[in-house]
Amino acid sequence: MGRTMPSLLEIADPERIRGDIDTAAARHAGDGEALKRAVVDILKAVLAQGRAKAHERLEQGAHRGRACAESLSYLQDRVIEELYRFATTHAFTASNPSKAERIAIAAVGGYGRGTLAPGSDVDLLFLLPYKQTPWGESVVEYMLYVLWDLGLKVGHSTRSIADCIRLARADFTIRTALLEARFIYGDRELYDDLEKRFDAEVVKGTANEFVEAKLAERDQRHTRSGESRYLVEPNVKEGKGGLRDLNTLFWIAKYVYRVKQPSDLVKEGVFTREEYQTFRKAENFLWAVRCELHFLTGRAEERITFDLQTEMAKRLGYQTHRGLKAVERFMKHYFLIAKDVGDLTRIFCAVLEDQEKKKKPSIGRFMQAMRRRKIIRGFNVENGRLAVTKQDFFDTDPVNIIRLFHVADQHGLDIHPDALKLLTRSLKLVDGALRKNEEANRLFLEILASRKNPETTLRWMNEAGVLGRFVPDFGRIVALMQFNMYHHYTADEHLLRAIGILSEVERGVNAEEYPKAHELMGKIKSRNAVYMAVFLHDIAKGRDEDHSDAGAAIARRLCPRLGMGPGETESVAWLVQNHLVMSDVAQRRDIADPRTVRDFADLVQSPERLKMLFVLTVVDIKAVGPGVWNGWKAQLLRQLYFETEAVLQGGDNAVNRKTRVAEAKQALAAHLGDWSKAARDRYFTRHADGYWLSLDTGTQVRHAHLIEGAKDAPLTIAAEPEPDRDVTQLTLYTQDHPGLFARFAGACAVLGMNIVDAKIFTTRDGMALDMLWVQDASGGAIAEPRRLARLEETIRKVLSGEILPPDAIEQRARRERRTEAFSVAPQVFIDNQASDDYTVIEVNGLDRPGLVHALSRALFHLGLTIGSAHITTYGERAVDVFYVKDVIGHKVTNANKKKAVERHLLEALADPVKKSRPAKRAKREEMAAAE
Repeated sequence: MGRTMPSLLEIADPERIRGDIDTAAARHAGDGEALKRAVVDILKAVLAQGRAKAHERLEQGAHRGRACAESLSYLQDRVIEELYRFATTHAFTASNPSKAERIAIAAVGGYGRGTLAPGSDVDLLFLLPYKQTPWGESVVEYMLYVLWDLGLKVGHSTRSIADCIRLARADFTIRTALLEARFIYGDRELYDDLEKRFDAEVVKGTANEFVEAKLAERDQRHTRSGESRYLVEPNVKEGKGGLRDLNTLFWIAKYVYRVKQPSDLVKEGVFTREEYQTFRKAENFLWAVRCELHFLTGRAEERITFDLQTEMAKRLGYQTHRGLKAVERFMKHYFLIAKDVGDLTRIFCAVLEDQEKKKKPSIGRFMQAMRRRKIIRGFNVENGRLAVTKQDFFDTDPVNIIRLFHVADQHGLDIHPDALKLLTRSLKLVDGALRKNEEANRLFLEILASRKNPETTLRWMNEAGVLGRFVPDFGRIVALMQFNMYHHYTADEHLLRAIGILSEVERGVNAEEYPKAHELMGKIKSRNAVYMAVFLHDIAKGRDEDHSDAGAAIARRLCPRLGMGPGETESVAWLVQNHLVMSDVAQRRDIADPRTVRDFADLVQSPERLKMLFVLTVVDIKAVGPGVWNGWKAQLLRQLYFETEAVLQGGDNAVNRKTRVAEAKQALAAHLGDWSKAARDRYFTRHADGYWLSLDTGTQVRHAHLIEGAKDAPLTIAAEPEPDRDVTQLTLYTQDHPGLFARFAGACAVLGMNIVDAKIFTTRDGMALDMLWVQDASGGAIAEPRRLARLEETIRKVLSGEILPPDAIEQRARRERRTEAFSVAPQVFIDNQASDDYTVIEVNGLDRPGLVHALSRALFHLGLTIGSAHITTYGERAVDVFYVKDVIGHKVTNANKKKAVERHLLEALADPVKKSRPAKRAKREEMAAAE
């Protein structure tokens, strides 16, 4: 294994193990059970001490990752060797063994490679010459029971050589396991015979089918674990760019070239020495991560989940540096290594294909080349793929590096692996001179804003390492993970996905998902400005300064370089600077409040900017990850767009309001034809202007019938699922009293439902008409009658006091521990400028079950009335906004009152369950805990 004996003897000393076992055998002679227990105890201690030593070396840096895995494999080898020696010497001695009474023990699978993670399975082959004998069966059974008593997960098979050959021919999984087989102990001649027959009878002449099967298996695995290698909770073993990809590469190399070690691939001309060093570096890093992951969790955990990432970074020695947290630096390193694995795989596949091509008869190759040769702008086209004509193609004209991708995009061609391999080895040519080249910049802008498939082409550029060199600011965010639960991908992956989604929006792919964005994209004057803004909106992530400000500065430098004029450059810079604003206003502010729309219109200033910002906002949210974009957010953005468009087109707000109130009443009256005029007029006077301005006619019709039908019922509840918007609208009509919304919020929290928005109306005759828009835990509408009935029942029980929300919420909180890996600085902002009529309170903090209930209950105890609530979560971060007035209908302006509001809301953020309990009970529980 390439390690010195003293180093391995510290992990496990065979002579010492043997001596301890022999001593135990003498002590327990004649008592087989006692002897077996003693041997188990000895081997348990050996395993524990050896693993502890390997772990210590890994954390001290004395071991690289592969060395740790090799040490654990060596440790396991010694345990199996001494156990076999003991079993055949003390338990089942064969005094005169026949030819059939021979066993070879081999490691197979991952263990066969001579590497083992702390929680890995131990895969063993007990190899027999012919068929099983009573002696062989006894030895194998005895060993397996001891290994299980040691707490090991053992995968095992007992086969003859003939069985192995027959099964390997039929099953690629068995064939791969035997390909990696490694002799541990027993009859060496028997094992050597298997190796020779496996080569001659299984491997010979079957390289193509093996390669095809392994690459197909890899593709299926990537699909299962997530296509992107930039998922922020990656699987170190099975994920794209993980250990299994390196294993697949070496399986194929071993099968095709019959090499024994990865270093042999340099001799075969597959890798350069630098590429082989990249292979070793990737292998060492991934093994260090996998071993530490197993040591940390105490199990075979392969996903680096959020709750483990911070501790993993600490154990592997990462420090906070230059605006990046230690955990973000660790994960960035991980994703860069995953990218290296992708580069190696691409190079390897290019060599395989080239060598396969050379195997064809020379006349056949010549005729094929004559039939299919086509040249486009200096590139050969071979079987639908762009290839370079000579080895100095990029040296002669470095612009060819960018031109390669431009031609591929314009003609819908793939790029030949040989061209990508040469490109990877020519990256030094992407320098300052190329970045200043006018032609290269023009080609890049055309790639970025292509009407074909810009995401795929930019992804190729990124995978090849070109994009980060041509746009160095992009290079800074390659593999950059933001440590939060909101973003599903690394920063560079998010931007590339956003470009792909923008292209879909423009082409009308999935137009029903974002119809308004598709419509507006066709009306925008500068496509290039939108594409560039999408490409740059998060390019300054991971810096000390605000990423929107820094991104705008980058836009002002990069856009002119790419040939964009001053007007387009300023549009891009403005969009990047303000790319979060429309989303924040739509989700965190009351769009029905005239001040909200007026302030937003003052910022946007022009209808053209409004169109571009709307499209950018839709694309940005959609690219965050699966399930983030939904119908509710789409509706909020459309509503804000239409309201702002009307203001920008010159409408008078005050006149508009009066007109709109009159129009709303008139529209409702048309639907209440069976009511008398007196009944309609009485109903109209029950609602203030805010009600008529906030809701559409259909909702107002439902409310009129709900209120008319309620009569003297103490509580009326109506649920209206809105699947297109991914929400369910709850309408609650009851006698108004303080704290009502807090109780409704508590009932939703008890059932694990999320309130995303709320409108709270009080009629002039003292009735509460509250509207809550809720989603289930997965962000969808609640539509099943059973769940709706349970929700209604829970609301009634909470209002009657039969259910106390804090108790039920506390039980749910115990089950939902994922957010504990994160810390979000608690903040409370009190704003008296954002609305003409209300004080706007924005609360930021860690999202936990029952938070909205605790916050609204705190506001109730402070004597504040909630007019509307807007609830938003960004992964683990909650941003909840409340429009409030005091008991006499005024804003909260008193300095002491504002301090009290801030203090109580911060207490609710710190411990939502405690804050939502009745004060006396909470005090009693504190005293009991102190005792």
